[in-house]
Amino acid sequence: MNYIKGYRCTICGKFFKPDEVDLTCPLCGEKGILDIEYDYDALREVLTKDYFKNCKDYSMWRYYPLMGIEKDHIGEMLRIGWTPLNKSNNLQKYLGLKQLYIKDDGLNPSGSSKDRASGVAVLKAIEAGAKVISCSSTGNAASSCACHAAHMGLPAVIFVPKRAPIGKLTQISLYGATLIIVDGDYKAAFSLSKQAISKYGWYNRNAAINPFMIEGKKTVSFEIAEQLDFKPTDWVVCSVGDGCTIGGVYKGFYELHKLGLIDRIPKILGVQSSGCEPFVVASKKNSALEECEENTIADSIAVGIPRNPNKALRAVKNSSGAWISVPDEDIIAAMSLLGRTEGIFGEPAAVASVAGLQKAIKEGIISKDESVTVIITGNGLKDPNNAQKAIKKPELLSPDINKLDIYLKGKGVI
Repeated sequence: MNYIKGYRCTICGKFFKPDEVDLTCPLCGEKGILDIEYDYDALREVLTKDYFKNCKDYSMWRYYPLMGIEKDHIGEMLRIGWTPLNKSNNLQKYLGLKQLYIKDDGLNPSGSSKDRASGVAVLKAIEAGAKVISCSSTGNAASSCACHAAHMGLPAVIFVPKRAPIGKLTQISLYGATLIIVDGDYKAAFSLSKQAISKYGWYNRNAAINPFMIEGKKTVSFEIAEQLDFKPTDWVVCSVGDGCTIGGVYKGFYELHKLGLIDRIPKILGVQSSGCEPFVVASKKNSALEECEENTIADSIAVGIPRNPNKALRAVKNSSGAWISVPDEDIIAAMSLLGRTEGIFGEPAAVASVAGLQKAIKEGIISKDESVTVIITGNGLKDPNNAQKAIKKPELLSPDINKLDIYLKGKGVI
């Protein structure tokens, strides 16, 4: 059963029935990103705690009644979601926090949280009878789209800026997608993809255009809540680029609260790189978003013109959360910190959340007696070149036990 009631524009607030819109608001144009609204009264009868207790599908597909998708092809899809929510062993003590959990979404099929949106996109493309799926991306949405399209036999055309990391470019090519490397930044890649999608009639996976993408992204919040027995932490921290992911994080908790499954919405901390911080600047100035430079190693959040500003701003405001930015050197340090304390390898954009958490504690935004969940959105193998900056180059030793002895003593191992 489809529980969608309709769509509401995030700009003008007008409500539309399902057959009255395509992707964006017909009154506000492309900037009129839509919110999907459900029949929550009917869903309260379906999505009960007993439903989750009895559901044996440990993937994001367990939430399909609240995702706006049909069941027909779910069984053919790769397993997405139900990634580990790890209780911190050492980072919690290092930061002096009362309680810290780490949601490792880098363990999704293509290595990032973007699999959640791409899985929905591929299913919706199949439902629509599309012959090709396409998107623009700084890297992770691109590689995830190529991954799930390949599994379902759907051709994909992917647009990325020229700075996209080699790890992500390699993934896209290996998945067999048509890769278009645009000589320009993300704005240029987005613009070209928009023109191509319109001209050739491809299915549009771009998260800041297609309202169904957030329906996949929000499942990370469903999982966090369920894995904590529907008692989420005081704060949830995530890195922010386009604004789609943080928008999904909020919508997930909002809907669980509306369904009566949780008694409060966690405060959300949105983290950006100080080399690309349009949301942070707008928050400080209390003004509209302005275009920023994309000057950061955290490519996945290097978005100078966020395409989904309203949902992102709403996520922080409505949850009584906060915005914060961190420099690249702190992001690099956080890669090493997370790796050596928890054994989790995150890419720069993912560990920006850890660096942001450190800064938020230092500035008193988050108190040490509060509980926190940090979302790690992508695996470090996505960007091996920048990962090298977080470590010291290992020494080359001759096969001599005496020299090994000297080396190990110098390291304090023996």
